[in-house]
Amino acid sequence: MKVFHTIADFRAARAGVPEPLGLVPTMGALHAGHLSLVQRARDECPTVAMSIFVNPTQFGPHEDLSRYPRPLERDLQLAQDGGVDLVFNPSADEMYPSRFSTHVEVGGPALRWEGERRPGHFSGVATVVAKLFTIVSPQRAYFGQKDFQQLAVVRRMVADLNLPVDVIGCPTIREADGLALSSRNVYLSEDDRPFATALHNALAEGRRRLASGERDGEAIRDAMERVLLDTPGVSVDYAAVVDPHTLEPLTRIEGPAHGLIAARLGPVRLIDNQPLH
Repeated sequence: MKVFHTIADFRAARAGVPEPLGLVPTMGALHAGHLSLVQRARDECPTVAMSIFVNPTQFGPHEDLSRYPRPLERDLQLAQDGGVDLVFNPSADEMYPSRFSTHVEVGGPALRWEGERRPGHFSGVATVVAKLFTIVSPQRAYFGQKDFQQLAVVRRMVADLNLPVDVIGCPTIREADGLALSSRNVYLSEDDRPFATALHNALAEGRRRLASGERDGEAIRDAMERVLLDTPGVSVDYAAVVDPHTLEPLTRIEGPAHGLIAARLGPVRLIDNQPLH
């Protein structure tokens, strides 16, 4: 495995590698969810690249950029053990040099939910992903479905800008009790950790209501929210029942439906999602 810190060095190494090349974009702090993306890429591509870059443009002014975990040596060992061939680990100055002034703005699926709660977040995501696609030139890129709205935003950007990348969504990896793996889970206190399953439990309640014949989207949303509100220490940012393609809320469920949740447990903000059908 080779590690590169500059765009020029990565591009020089990228030239001539066996294709298709699969890219796994990450912000580091790797866990089993990231490694499942690497494995999928490894199964489908002769060359696998990973980016490790804590992207400052997707953090708001009161978010946890300075606290975000950066265990680079551990990440590189996990990447090597997982079969990654090329790692792109740039500095913020390499990605955003002085006078940088271009940003990608996505409408549609970026407007609600995380887009409303975290202004500028998806512009930061879309901009850095567009840059990574330009630098790495992957034929395939692998994203976890745990960040469902992010996946929808990236797919919309790729379609709208005619980027020659196949964006592949991979299943959410969970702990045994249902908690979705996330780099932010390390912030959960020992006392709070048992209550973090509320997000998964709320989504399971949404699935149960739909399976029992309920078709009122707001009633299912309310049932999901009630599970969260009944859990000690949990505050709700949103619970939503949406169309999985547009991410618009559903009042009446006649086809596919997806549950989205964002909630706080102490200082930690968690998100989760699942199809409800």
